[in-house]
Amino acid sequence: MNLRHPLFLLITLCLGFASSAQADVYKYKDAEGRTYLTDKPMEGRHYRLVKRFRFGGAEVASSDTWAELRARRKKLTPLIEAAARDSRLRPALVHAVVRAESAYRTDVVSSKGAVGLMQLMPATAVSLGVENSYDPQQNLRGGTRYLSKLLKMFDFDLQLALAAYNAGENAVISYGNKIPPYPETQRYVVKVLAFYDEYRADNKLAQR
Repeated sequence: MNLRHPLFLLITLCLGFASSAQADVYKYKDAEGRTYLTDKPMEGRHYRLVKRFRFGGAEVASSDTWAELRARRKKLTPLIEAAARDSRLRPALVHAVVRAESAYRTDVVSSKGAVGLMQLMPATAVSLGVENSYDPQQNLRGGTRYLSKLLKMFDFDLQLALAAYNAGENAVISYGNKIPPYPETQRYVVKVLAFYDEYRADNKLAQR
C-alpha cells in the first residue's frame, strides 16, 4: 500500500484521534490535485486546518491556517518577550503556553470561562491585577506572573507547573505533587513541552 495515499493517511490520523481528542489536522493539495493530511505542516506549503480542535479548552475555527497562526505569533512576539523577561521566563516557554492555550488568539473564551492568550480564569485574572483579559499585554503579564509563581511553588519542576496551570495547583498538590490523572491535563503537558522544544530548536537555528 502507498503510505502517502490520502485514504491511508486519513485512517491513520483517525486512529490517532481515538487516543487524543486534541489532535490538529492540516490538509495540503499538491499540483496534481492529490490531498495530504498531517498533524505537522511543513513550511513553504499552504496547509489549511480541516479539523476543529481545542487549545486549553478554547475552540479554534476550522478555517484557521498555519500561515495565519504564524502571522499572529509574529505580531505578538514583542509583547511575549517583554512579559517573559519581566517574569524571568524563557520566551520559548511562554510562546509554547500561548500556542497551546489560544493559538495566539486574543479573543478566545473557553467553555469554562477562561479568556484570552493565556486563558486566564476571571478569579485568577483578578488576583493577578488583570483588569481586561482580552488585552494581550495585560493577559500576557498576568499569565506569565502566574506561571512563574507555579514554577517556584513546585521547585521549578516544569511538568508540574504546567499541570498546575491547566488543572490548578490544588489538583497537583492533592495527587502528591504529581501530574493529575486527567487525560486533558496529561495531553496538555505533553503538547506544551513539544511546542517548547520546537521553539527552542528554532531559536538555536536562528542564532547560527
